[in-house]
Amino acid sequence: MTNLRIHTHTHAPTHTHIHQGFDDIPEGVSRPGHFRGVATVVTKLFNIVQPTNAYFGQKDAAQCTLIRRIVDDLNMDVNVQVLDTIRETDGLAMSSRNAYLTPKERMISPVVYKSLCAAKNFYHMIFLGSVSSSMEEEDDDGKETEGKEFSIPSNTLRDIVEEVLRSEPLVTDIQYVSVDDRETMRPIDVVGKDGAVISLACKVGSVRLIDNIVLKIG
Repeated sequence: MTNLRIHTHTHAPTHTHIHQGFDDIPEGVSRPGHFRGVATVVTKLFNIVQPTNAYFGQKDAAQCTLIRRIVDDLNMDVNVQVLDTIRETDGLAMSSRNAYLTPKERMISPVVYKSLCAAKNFYHMIFLGSVSSSMEEEDDDGKETEGKEFSIPSNTLRDIVEEVLRSEPLVTDIQYVSVDDRETMRPIDVVGKDGAVISLACKVGSVRLIDNIVLKIG
């Protein structure tokens, strides 16, 4: 029989700490210590396995941004790939938590993604309207002007998401709806041609669901 020796820490364990940007974002506030745990576990995993590629899902948008920062800051030779969120046929983001939804809650749960799509559709509508208007305008030489800059207040997009969520009585709690920079996941006041990420956490019945959608042109 092989004797196994388990080494235990005689000191406080080391954590990977990320300065500025994650403990104070909405998901970090909702789950204190979560991102420090993710940073520590992923750093240890990459150091042990030393993968060439690492794949993560867009569903955890802030987590993906965090991991990319770790790889960049620590000069890790890992190619981080962020894949599209895998969804059920009705749009609900796949998650182990979905199993806790009652049949009635599961039936209405696509409202989460529907709320995000409503904001995305509005963003595209405003952008296309801006492009159309700028193409119709001509300068003094009779030449078409270049496309004008456009922007949408983040509060407008947030209100659209919340309005759709509130239309469903089984959405019992909207914990947050956040409009953030696509690269840093820091909150932004207006959304322009560079786009944004809209993320949310809410409860359907007693089940906490998260989801997000990327706003971008093209």
